[in-house]
Amino acid sequence: MSMKINFVVAGAMTALLAMTASAPPATAQQVSSRDPNAVTAGTYKVEPYHTQVTFSVSHFGFTGFSGFLSGGSGTLLIDPATAAASRLEIAIPVASILTTAQVLDDMLKSDQWFDATKYPNATFVSTKVTPTASDAATVTGKLTLHGVTKQVTLKTRLVGSGTNPMDKTFNVGFEAVGKIRRGDFGIKQYLPLVGDEVALKIAGGFVLQQ
Repeated sequence: MSMKINFVVAGAMTALLAMTASAPPATAQQVSSRDPNAVTAGTYKVEPYHTQVTFSVSHFGFTGFSGFLSGGSGTLLIDPATAAASRLEIAIPVASILTTAQVLDDMLKSDQWFDATKYPNATFVSTKVTPTASDAATVTGKLTLHGVTKQVTLKTRLVGSGTNPMDKTFNVGFEAVGKIRRGDFGIKQYLPLVGDEVALKIAGGFVLQQ
């Protein structure tokens, strides 16, 4: 009886795996387009729940330690026909900082590091957009962090655009990468033991405003 049950279970698992292998993948590509020409021109609002900044810094040269910032607000003005005229303004609350340890989160928010009470937001305002491909561009702008403003350049690419199947709004999303030196912004705690260079990876989601 046990052998018969095992054969039945094995058969069911095989059938399930076959169905899974033959079924088309339910991916985001079914609702979004990578085509830059599919982007609707207009003014977009930052979508705070799916916009996040990942930062990574060397920890004593042993590991590349990462954390997140989220909850951004701001606007994006874009027209695929004149990409160079695009403009982005975004603010991210420093108190949103999140790592894998609460004690570290609290430390990074303190006046020894980001000083979230005195400088509650990190802001970025674009000053120049230079297309590098039909779906990519370098975006130069002014980053204000810890009360200091510096010019920063990000490499960006279009992830996709289309109608959100949940709320029927038109969305567009980008990925951006770049690097800054925290010491340039007056965040010098434990330099040079904890790395000065900070790698940034940004997921930017935007919703078209009617």
